[in-house]
Amino acid sequence: MINLENKSIILFDGVCNLCNDSIKFIIKRDEKNHFTFSSLQSDVAKDILLQFQRNNSDLDSILLIENGNIYQKSTAALKISKHLNGVWKLSYAFIIIPKFIRDFVYTIIANNRYKWFGKKDSCMIPTKELKARFLD
Repeated sequence: MINLENKSIILFDGVCNLCNDSIKFIIKRDEKNHFTFSSLQSDVAKDILLQFQRNNSDLDSILLIENGNIYQKSTAALKISKHLNGVWKLSYAFIIIPKFIRDFVYTIIANNRYKWFGKKDSCMIPTKELKARFLD
């Protein structure tokens, strides 16, 4: 069992090009190293999700584990933005838009991400410098 206390973990689809590029974007703007990462396809993610009585069969959303809570879709993305440097923090203001509207847009993108952005045969392998920020 993984200790989730005081951790902010982002779980993402490791074979999705859009998802991988999003993780690279987050890492570049997370100068305080607030987040750690794991692909949803990993055993680590399976263990984490079991703690929330969930499984990783549904890979259409980024997930944020923070303060003992699990967030998905647009809520996860916006909560992540709060911790990024620069103007990206301001995007959290979109949280005032009703969740069903935000998630509707998110779902359209998620359902078409492979078609629009492509897919890899295997999960991203972090560089030596980034390895410590990945749980798998």
